[in-house]
Amino acid sequence: MTHIAVLGAGVVGVTTAWYLRQAGYDVTVIERESAAAMQTSFANGGQISVSHATPWATPATPKKALKWLLKEDAPLLFRLRADKAQMKWAIQFLQECRADRADANLVQMVHLGLYSRAALQALRANIGIDYEQQTRGIMHFYTSQAEFDAAIAPTMRMQSLGCERQIIDINNAVNLEPALYPIAHKLVGATYTSNDESGNAHLFTQRLAAHCADAGVQFLYDTEIVAINKDTDSNTPRVHSLTIRPKGENAQSFCADSYVLALGSYSPELVAPLDIQLPIFPAKGYSATYQVNPRAPHLAPFVSMIDDEYKLVMSRLGDKLRVAGTAEFNGFNLELNATRCEAITRRVQQLFPKGIIASSVQYWTGLRPMTPSNVPLIGRAHIGQVRHGSYAQQQQKPARFDNLWLNTGHGTLGWTHACGSAKAISLLIQGQTPDVDFDFVAQ
Repeated sequence: MTHIAVLGAGVVGVTTAWYLRQAGYDVTVIERESAAAMQTSFANGGQISVSHATPWATPATPKKALKWLLKEDAPLLFRLRADKAQMKWAIQFLQECRADRADANLVQMVHLGLYSRAALQALRANIGIDYEQQTRGIMHFYTSQAEFDAAIAPTMRMQSLGCERQIIDINNAVNLEPALYPIAHKLVGATYTSNDESGNAHLFTQRLAAHCADAGVQFLYDTEIVAINKDTDSNTPRVHSLTIRPKGENAQSFCADSYVLALGSYSPELVAPLDIQLPIFPAKGYSATYQVNPRAPHLAPFVSMIDDEYKLVMSRLGDKLRVAGTAEFNGFNLELNATRCEAITRRVQQLFPKGIIASSVQYWTGLRPMTPSNVPLIGRAHIGQVRHGSYAQQQQKPARFDNLWLNTGHGTLGWTHACGSAKAISLLIQGQTPDVDFDFVAQ
């Protein structure tokens, strides 16, 4: 039986392991943490949001980023650093801000999002997994006329691509989510996507990992991946082995037939010695989890929400409200910034002051693996600069790796795209073509 090693046990890695095992492969997942979903997948916004497909890189973003540059609580904050990787990424990001590129990237994300949401729904129906899911849709709401006006064209574009995001008036918004009633006078408009969902990504990933283990997937937790070793005897690029270091032990060799890289922000450094250049840079995102007020639970939203002006998403998880968002480009720094944390709570208190217990807040931060385009890298690894769709466009195609695959760079939509990415990479490894119009790497 073909043995495949999946590198990383976040939501992308675990879903990859599930689909590969269902396809009949012998699968081992290698993870440096002591359990699945302990980093970026731990406390994210909890949304399956096909409707959240507008990329960060748009023609309007550079002006906004300059305005926000010195604002500590800005939704998008670039911290200028003497970091070549960050500067290179920023240049690529600016290139993606062209109107034609922004539209092309939106198309990619909607296609993958629809494919992935359907895959998640099928998986849930097949195995009965429960993860505090809500199937009440997702609402984008606006208290800024300029932000609402800017959302109309992308909404229409998403509709043309099959995403059922609809513009709704304030009365409809309040009827769908009565918790908005106290601030209805502040709203200028909203959109609603009925088939989008929400839930606890950490719980989903851990429970799916348990299903994987029951199905025969082996998990090597507390194990650092030190290096990916190239086969120097092969005529084509090929991975020979991994060097791993289990906690408390010496480094050792680990061999499989193929390898899938699903290490998020930590992917580029690991493959750089193989002359693979991944345009991924960490964007530090924040989340705040509040206890819902037991005396007024109806004053906290049940419908999952997106506050586009402040770049925040909100999901009801049982008796808690998870609010996540913002992006801080500050390398691999994981310190909680009090100003940015307090900005989240301040906004939530403006919106739902009686619906949550603000003093119960638990803050968290994690590194989202961002590509300049916001489109993830899914497909076969190849030598040189990797971008989705770039391989097919090159006249002199760089050499592809025989047994190294990429499923990384999912940015803010890791859980939204996880099942679709995993299903697709499984099919690609089997030599099949996934039924989705998406620019897979090196295809």
